[in-house]
Amino acid sequence: MKTIAQLLVAVFRPDFYPLVGYTLLFTLSYLHILPWQFKMWVLSTVCLFTILLPFLLIWTAREIGRLSGNDKYLQQHHYIVYAINIICYVCCMYVFSDLYIPSFMSAILAVSLMVQCVCVVIGIWHKVSMPCAGTGLLIGSLLSYSYIFSFNPTWWLCASIILSGAVMSSHMYLSRSTMKEAMSGTLIGILCGAVGINMYIRLI
Repeated sequence: MKTIAQLLVAVFRPDFYPLVGYTLLFTLSYLHILPWQFKMWVLSTVCLFTILLPFLLIWTAREIGRLSGNDKYLQQHHYIVYAINIICYVCCMYVFSDLYIPSFMSAILAVSLMVQCVCVVIGIWHKVSMPCAGTGLLIGSLLSYSYIFSFNPTWWLCASIILSGAVMSSHMYLSRSTMKEAMSGTLIGILCGAVGINMYIRLI
């Protein structure tokens, strides 16, 4: 049980959710008819700016802290990690806007950034689980895109809810989050996905 929980926590990280979101968008909607070269370019760009680049920058910051004799530098200044992620997401959104990527596609990045910012702000007063917010974001995003593209999300929605429950249970089992933190994070993700995508598309 502990091994399964650790695997779920390791695999379903917040920085993976934009990539998962675009993969589902290219699979479930009519966007599956787009050329595979374009889809691979989008997925590669998202992977670069939301996974690889933040990892390299955070690793560099951690090494700088270690060399300066402070191994817990990032733990003491955790806002640096959030700032790195936010900057990378904004850069990715800028690249998409510069290439005239449709707003309903860049909305995934926008709501992913929104979730992080909301969790950081709320975390000042009340700790929330950002990984659980990511699974909640999948649920909310599926609801929004199923309405926009008129497809039946039932099975994918069921899978997302089961996944969300598994991730929440894993974090609580490993004592990384309390039930209140996990539930509040999931709720934030659902609301950002369900409301944020529609608002972003209408505004942009």
